[in-house]
Amino acid sequence: MANKIKMVFDNNYHGILTGHHGATRVGSEEGALAAYDMFLGGLAACLNHTFQSIVDKKKLSFHSVSYDIIGEKRKEVPTTLETVAVSVVLKGAEQGKESQYQKAMDLATEYCSVYQTIAKVAEMSTTITFK
Repeated sequence: MANKIKMVFDNNYHGILTGHHGATRVGSEEGALAAYDMFLGGLAACLNHTFQSIVDKKKLSFHSVSYDIIGEKRKEVPTTLETVAVSVVLKGAEQGKESQYQKAMDLATEYCSVYQTIAKVAEMSTTITFK
């Protein structure tokens, strides 16, 4: 199954990204997303979808999950990512089952295609905190 997006820019680097499920502003102005915002956002979306699917199969539940992702780029050109740190906060997880959620996240990093694509060029780390 192919993914398809459309990007249209004016001559001031202001753009609109349109995908199957919606659209967003792209560029450097206030309220718009920059390229690496979208790139790391794609990682969070893929990782979350994969994690949620695994949690559902394990019949586990939680209230919410948040992802803070920091990507550090190399200094040399091309400035691909050197490191990516994913910090996950899981709220309302079932007490006593933390190891099952950790295993689900470990599997999510293994099966998330975006995570694995980035891992080809960057050192990846993932931590999960329970609240």
